Amino acid sequence: MALDYFAPGVYVEEVDRGSRPIEGVSMSVAGFIGFSEDVRGDAELFKPMMITTWDQYREYFAKPGSDGFTDFDAYLPFAVQGWFLNGGGRCWVTSIGTKLPGSEAPPAEETGIRMLTSGKRPSLHFNLKSSDTGEGGALALPSEDGRIQVAIVESEPKPLPEDAPEDAELPLNTGEFFTIVVSQGGQELEKYEHLTMNPEVDTQVAEYVVTAVEASQWITVENISQTGQPLSRRPANGLYEVVPPPYIASPDRFPRDLQGQRDDRTGTQGIFEIDEVAMVACPDLMRVYQDGLMDLEQVHGVMEMMISLCENSFPGPAYRMVVLDAPPVKPGKNENRAVSPEQQKPQDVAKWLNEFNRRSMFGAIYYPWIKVANPRNAGRPMLVPPCGHMMGIWCRTDESRGIFKAPANETPRGVTGLAYETNMREQELLNPKGINCIRNFANYNRGLKVWGARTLVEPDNIQWRYISVRRLISYIEKSIEIGTQWVVFEPNDMDLWERVKRTVGNFLERLWRDGALFGASPAEAFYVKCDGTINTPETMMMGRLYVEVGVCPVRPAEFVIFRISQWAPNQ
Repeated sequence: MALDYFAPGVYVEEVDRGSRPIEGVSMSVAGFIGFSEDVRGDAELFKPMMITTWDQYREYFAKPGSDGFTDFDAYLPFAVQGWFLNGGGRCWVTSIGTKLPGSEAPPAEETGIRMLTSGKRPSLHFNLKSSDTGEGGALALPSEDGRIQVAIVESEPKPLPEDAPEDAELPLNTGEFFTIVVSQGGQELEKYEHLTMNPEVDTQVAEYVVTAVEASQWITVENISQTGQPLSRRPANGLYEVVPPPYIASPDRFPRDLQGQRDDRTGTQGIFEIDEVAMVACPDLMRVYQDGLMDLEQVHGVMEMMISLCENSFPGPAYRMVVLDAPPVKPGKNENRAVSPEQQKPQDVAKWLNEFNRRSMFGAIYYPWIKVANPRNAGRPMLVPPCGHMMGIWCRTDESRGIFKAPANETPRGVTGLAYETNMREQELLNPKGINCIRNFANYNRGLKVWGARTLVEPDNIQWRYISVRRLISYIEKSIEIGTQWVVFEPNDMDLWERVKRTVGNFLERLWRDGALFGASPAEAFYVKCDGTINTPETMMMGRLYVEVGVCPVRPAEFVIFRISQWAPNQ
């Protein structure tokens, strides 16, 4: 209200007395960590990049014109593609490398950038320059400010020297001359003018490009042009990014790279710094385990870290879930077999989970691995971890039915088969342990179905047994947290209490009408308490406002039981 009224008249004041609606947050954004074919454009190694389509993934994490997959069968591209195929939308991707740890470095001619002539013939090959320090030289990798870029622009012959005779003629500009500009992050580093592809050029007219660029601190250049005149071998004008050699971690350093740092937003920990990411997976954790680059204890350490990060979202409520993959069985000492998920039987995954011995309502696991078409092997089937496809089904269910619907009894898209076909008796072993099965119901003409919806919580903690219940409560908590920020520093009185109750109550009533809460009426489905019984003078003196919220979430009908008997109507 206005503080003073001095002149007679009509005064209109705007007063905000209504409740502010709470908008539900998105719980359908995924985070992926793994190996990619390339890292280019705005993407950076070890740092999360937002992706909205499979084409955009190829733009940032594949070589130009590539299908997006890798020659060493990394699982990340299959997981991201499975995410989009099954209805996933926005996701964040962190590449932890383009080669497996300990791999051989590619030859120099396969790195850098090859420039072509205007006739699409080879001209120059640029690469990042090595320093003189370290054994074999350390590559001058681009900093976070930007990658090294090389621009080819028009030029002309050198101007005549000052002591040239007055009747001296200017050299003829044949069009073969060009300038190289080396830049990083939009800042010019070096510039070389009056260049030509002619190695026998008169230095008073121009400079041979290879000789001139030898003085560069950043790049090297090699003449890869074919025979012909200097003009026909001249590189086409344009801006080019010099691709650095792939980062290849040593097996000892790789676990640290995979873990990363939250402050730098790198590695697995960095993906948890993206607030909107609500589900996380690291499919290539199985890739490095299969190749013997990490042992089972190290794999368990990474899984434990991801679960702990999901459980700890201070200062807000925990709302993320991690989807884990069951490791394949290692061959025996006297067996010369590759590590393959085909060897993993239901009793093997049950034994492994007992060894892992980590329970959490913020984790989920699916079994078995799935078969997908491998474009790098003429479309032949390949076994991959199911995490990406399953998270896509989570997102699809959220969009089609709601977050309260269990993401089960759904058909996984892009899947041609299973590593093992679990039957009902075998699932009786796995389901009580929280291992969700993907099963083949060919006998019922129903195809493949996701046939489980449980978290990895302790079996006796039935309150948080189901994925849909855990995600629904997280959705409610996070939405209320963000939607009631306006309450902070408001006068803590009964008017505020009523406004908060209306705000939260209206939000929960919408959920009840959508079918997310159980009850014949809103009073049976939820309650919101904010009054003097929980907000005492002592708590108000401490600047605190307490609001109690109770909800009754719907739970999936996991066991459908029909009780059938004979009935005689006359008895």
